[in-house]
Amino acid sequence: MGSEQRHRVVKIKTVDQVALEAWFWEVEGPAPAVVMSHGFNCVKEMSLSETAEAFHSSGFNVLLYDGRSVGGSEGLPRNQIDPAKMVEDISDVVSFATTLPSVHPRRILLWGMSFGATLSGVAASVDRRVAAVVMVCPLFSFIRADKRATLFAQVIKDRKSQVKGNEPFTIRPFDSKGENPAGFAGSGGPGGRESYSVMKLAAQRGHPNFRDLITFQTFYKLALFRPKELLQDMLEDMPTMMIIPELDDISPPAEQQAVFESLKTPKRLHHAVGKSHMSILDGEGSAALRVAMINFFMSVLDGQIN
Repeated sequence: MGSEQRHRVVKIKTVDQVALEAWFWEVEGPAPAVVMSHGFNCVKEMSLSETAEAFHSSGFNVLLYDGRSVGGSEGLPRNQIDPAKMVEDISDVVSFATTLPSVHPRRILLWGMSFGATLSGVAASVDRRVAAVVMVCPLFSFIRADKRATLFAQVIKDRKSQVKGNEPFTIRPFDSKGENPAGFAGSGGPGGRESYSVMKLAAQRGHPNFRDLITFQTFYKLALFRPKELLQDMLEDMPTMMIIPELDDISPPAEQQAVFESLKTPKRLHHAVGKSHMSILDGEGSAALRVAMINFFMSVLDGQIN
């Protein structure tokens, strides 16, 4: 049975009354639930259904949602990626999950990939209702030092323009050379070029409401986001699994490893040998990786990891 037949669309209100659109896979409950957060500027139609199906088939409710201002979710300006607000939104998704009859309110789990992994980890640092978190190839650095002067000048120019009533300036997260003005996420290298291709393909496939654009003010928001410090300081008593692709050329494996080692919480590490950032959930080894994530969640719920 295809995923389009097994999930239904739900709307989730945030504290500031923005409606997030999510796909909900339901099981007979009360049962655990997994809240899934996607990558940077990605929509729920892109690539995560197979993982959601794996969780669902193992007895988990699943909520896979579009971040605010992205895809089917509300929020203005469109495609303004604001990590601080998006972290808060995860708590509102958790609150929504607790109202569902099929969900056990004390068995809610966070799962995220790439940028969504980082958001999920930070959310778990504050929202202690969460039972555990899995972070798959999280991103931790966003504004490269040699890019700051030029980038910040452009950010302020855009702010002054908006004050005069002009529309927000938008830009592709990656240009055809795989570059972006912040120098983040593999900009200018193989990872950046692969990201450009993935986003171009998503646009060509006509995923609903997908826009291969972000606002320039996104970079202001990213400049103020300090996930490494937040996780090192506040992620505690939260069973955490991090999955690091050996060949990640978007989020440096050494940086992911260093953050994992700094965490002062029950934790498990999985090295995905031979996998890259974009291929982590595809092809050879992906089924075994899903089993490992499911086993981690089940071990937490069984009280074996605390």
